[in-house]
Amino acid sequence: MKAAGRGQRLAGILGLATVVILRTSALNAQTQDFDHSHAHYNALLQKHVNASGMVDYRALQAAPQALSTYLESLAGVTKTQFSSWSEPQQLAFAFNLYNAATLKLIVDHYPVKSIRDIGNIFRGPWKQKVVRFRGESITLNDLEHGFLREKYKEPRLHVALVCAAMGCPPLRNEAYVAGRLDAQLDDQARTFLRSPKGLVIDHGAKVARISSIFKWYGDDFASVPDFVARHSGQDMTGLKIDYLDYDWSLNQQ
Repeated sequence: MKAAGRGQRLAGILGLATVVILRTSALNAQTQDFDHSHAHYNALLQKHVNASGMVDYRALQAAPQALSTYLESLAGVTKTQFSSWSEPQQLAFAFNLYNAATLKLIVDHYPVKSIRDIGNIFRGPWKQKVVRFRGESITLNDLEHGFLREKYKEPRLHVALVCAAMGCPPLRNEAYVAGRLDAQLDDQARTFLRSPKGLVIDHGAKVARISSIFKWYGDDFASVPDFVARHSGQDMTGLKIDYLDYDWSLNQQ
């Protein structure tokens, strides 16, 4: 009887170990199955977005399948699968999803002069459920404010997410990828803040006029002047902060 009991306990332990191994293998397989190089999206951006971040929406609309297929691949990622990834993989995925979904939103309504022309006063472009994420249909606002800003506390997300407007940071003509994410985000911040839509300094008046993004989301930055100085290379000491008017016209070629 004792031998039988030991055998049963051993079988139970082996069974539990098998379950753990199978679950771990499944998670590993899920992680490996998704293409974290975002190669298809990268090719699309290379083809339709120029070095200045301007988008050929007309060409995207004429051949929409590549964008739709990419978004379908993102929509197939489950919550469990997403949770098994590293933080850089999650962020790269979410940044690419936001930007690709915004492109699709514009393409579906093109021609428009501004993203703000989409929808109505009750349900504008950022309140439409056009994003499929972890098994749910959500809005662009949900992804940005309800998920990214809440979960990660990464202020550079404000230069990564592009709302299809001229006042936005430029849309990169490459996909975000986990292995280079930190460098890509720093480059985004540097590019934006060294352009006149990110920062304009009037040394005579001792005023630094910065993008309104820093007014809207100032609380997300430990110090807005320090962030601007670090990424622009400009000394902000003694400068009064003011904000640039935001250009909502479409970022089209």
